[in-house]
Amino acid sequence: MLQQVSMGYKDIKTYEPIMGTQYIDELKELANKLKGLRILYINSTPFGGGVAELLSAYLPLMIDLGIDAEWRIIYGDKYFFSVTKKMHNALQGAPLSLTQHLREHYLGNIMANVEKLDAENYDVVIVNDPQPAALLSFIKSKNGSKWIWRAHIDMSSPNPQVWQFLKPHIEKYDAAIFTMKEFIPKDLKARTAIIPPAIDVSNTKNMDLPPYLPRAVLKNSGVDISHPVILQVSRFDPWKDPLGVIESYRLVKQEIPEVQLVLVGALAQDDPEGWAMYGTINREAVKDPDMYLFTNQTSTGSLEVNALQRACDVVIQKSIREGFGLVVSEALWKAKPVVAGRAGGIKLQMTGKLEDFLIDSTEDAAKKIVQFLESPQLMEEYGALGRENVRKNFLMPRYIKEELELIADLVKA
Repeated sequence: MLQQVSMGYKDIKTYEPIMGTQYIDELKELANKLKGLRILYINSTPFGGGVAELLSAYLPLMIDLGIDAEWRIIYGDKYFFSVTKKMHNALQGAPLSLTQHLREHYLGNIMANVEKLDAENYDVVIVNDPQPAALLSFIKSKNGSKWIWRAHIDMSSPNPQVWQFLKPHIEKYDAAIFTMKEFIPKDLKARTAIIPPAIDVSNTKNMDLPPYLPRAVLKNSGVDISHPVILQVSRFDPWKDPLGVIESYRLVKQEIPEVQLVLVGALAQDDPEGWAMYGTINREAVKDPDMYLFTNQTSTGSLEVNALQRACDVVIQKSIREGFGLVVSEALWKAKPVVAGRAGGIKLQMTGKLEDFLIDSTEDAAKKIVQFLESPQLMEEYGALGRENVRKNFLMPRYIKEELELIADLVKA
């Protein structure tokens, strides 16, 4: 069998004071109609990156609602994950020559996983992102089950060669979920649904902290708490543009010499390119005593990220391409001013006046950061706007509701 990921306990009642009792009661009623269904979620890693974070946040809430849900991860050798990372980037438009050898290696690993998958024991199977996308093609019988493919990336302009390879596999699914309508490849012939991700305010990364703790964590990390701090939290990925963040920080430093930069990144087992990017960033960080680089491999976990997001002055998310960018909603929920790339799902999260701080260049990012740092009143105003936007649109019960509605419709059909 595929490796099962254990999940902790969460209580959906946590959201009643935030979203209202009526909303949560309606969600419970919807979930009650689906009791008895067995739902399997599949992805490629139990930690690191937005997909694993999303699953670990909402599946315990699904279980609390009475849904019989399991989470399993696919196996693969190191080369398989290297190939799938290249495919992942290519689906977002990066160049890749998908040779016959790469195709065969990918499909060989997929078929090996199918042998470990007891798919006939589930009523609904939800497969996340390109790594396991071809699983359904090699299942002997769906046995009446419904299969959903969940894309977490911007596939509006995919590499044609990679897309034509994966497209027939994806079109076998009963439905495909995307973050935004604009992310759907134009020639995809499949039922689609639009469900933007959300954050869980009860998890370690987003829960309320004692007032003293955030700045204590910052200080214990070696950061000077008397000077302003810019923070980016993301995978070490070219699409997140960490090198562009460093350039923007250096421009800010010309105007505010005491400013500091903290980069926090998750290194995932299915992301060999992330380790290479980490090395590049580290070579820049060692040159500058005001730059700090932390990872999940050096004991910077969810609690530390929570504290750093609360203790910093400005959060930057300088993505060039982005599926959604959960870290933006995380920072906005903590009432932090955010400067972010005008990319993908970030535009969904920063609407209205928040759009003023969407950026298109390194220079623009620096200018907006300086604008915030020079005006505490502006930081407070935009922090409050951001928190309310997340409360209305990007909390976990909304995500669960929309997914359960899709499942209910598929099962009924």
